Amino acid sequence: MNTTRTHSTAAGQPGARDPFGAHLRHWRTRRRLSQLDLAQEAEVSTRHLSYVETGRAAPSREMVLRLAERLDVPLRERNALLVAAGFAPMYRQRSLDDPAMASARRAVDLVLKGHEPFPALAVDRHWNLVAHNALVPMLMAGAAPELVKAPINVLRLSLHPEGLASRIANLAQWRAHLLERLQQQIAATGDTVLQALHDELEAYPTPQVSHDTPAADTELSGVVVPFQLATPNGVLSFISTTTIFGTPVDVTLQELAVESFFPADAQTAAALAALAAQPAG
Repeated sequence: MNTTRTHSTAAGQPGARDPFGAHLRHWRTRRRLSQLDLAQEAEVSTRHLSYVETGRAAPSREMVLRLAERLDVPLRERNALLVAAGFAPMYRQRSLDDPAMASARRAVDLVLKGHEPFPALAVDRHWNLVAHNALVPMLMAGAAPELVKAPINVLRLSLHPEGLASRIANLAQWRAHLLERLQQQIAATGDTVLQALHDELEAYPTPQVSHDTPAADTELSGVVVPFQLATPNGVLSFISTTTIFGTPVDVTLQELAVESFFPADAQTAAALAALAAQPAG
């Protein structure tokens, strides 16, 4: 690990029955490449690429994969490109609970457990909670019951007025940060479910809270966006990192991310250590 379609009704989004050329044009346009740019990147002639895109020529399986690589198409959509070109999907997609994924699940659980006494969680491509360590329920305490029923969407939980929003000390700053991250993910994947989630979150009213400015400056606040949460133990301030699988060959693994939260100050570190030491229940 390292840090770092089905049929659609969305305008401009190719569906399962659309030809390969439509999918190719969609991704080339999304990546803002001309046919000449892509042809040079993929080391094919512009004329042949034009014929493939317009349906006058059929691509080989090798060419489909080469074009997908140059366009940085996600694995899920590479399967869609292969199917549209008449080939079998190449990348497997299995639940993390599948026995064949046991080693991957153990790796995720190891990362989450090893991060204690600090919070860490794993999410899927739509930001639904997949797994978490013992500290995460503490952060979710007080949210409306319907927001913490599976599947829990962590972005919805964070920004919903009845979720964590009223407890986030730097809500405006954190909200802008999450929406920007989500927009970058949409630009990279073209995922219409993520776009709908973005529109939903953006439409939430901003709660009127007395601490709608950063609760406290930290040494790291100039280089990262902190997550500052009001709790019975005081305002806890975190920075976060995202961990992903580096070279996955499974769709599920490529779309899995681990969010790890680190204390941004000594007071937060001490509060988390005290919480972790409390007996369960």
